[in-house]
Amino acid sequence: QVQVVESGGGLVQLGGSLRLSCAASGVIFRNFVIQWDRQAPGKQREFVGRIFVDSGTTYADSVKGRFTISRDNTKNTVYLEMNSLRPDDTAVYYCRLGDSMWGQGIQVTVSS
Repeated sequence: QVQVVESGGGLVQLGGSLRLSCAASGVIFRNFVIQWDRQAPGKQREFVGRIFVDSGTTYADSVKGRFTISRDNTKNTVYLEMNSLRPDDTAVYYCRLGDSMWGQGIQVTVSS
């Protein structure tokens, strides 16, 4: 059974930092591209960033320079480090392994 489990969400103040984790089981983790998306209420899910199998990354313009994605293949875990958080970063954050293996989503709320 493939499982993708996110953790680390919660409330943070404007300008603060938070680290999300996405842990996977039941897969050869190092073989997968992993993507972070987010969805705010009333809005479409949007791309946040992606980490490739060689650990290269790409980011949406809205988070570039503030968010960093990394992976630890020995722990089957991907991290989303979020810095300089703003209220418009408030959303449910999702991670995806490959094309269709989604985590459950985790809430991030940034207060002003």
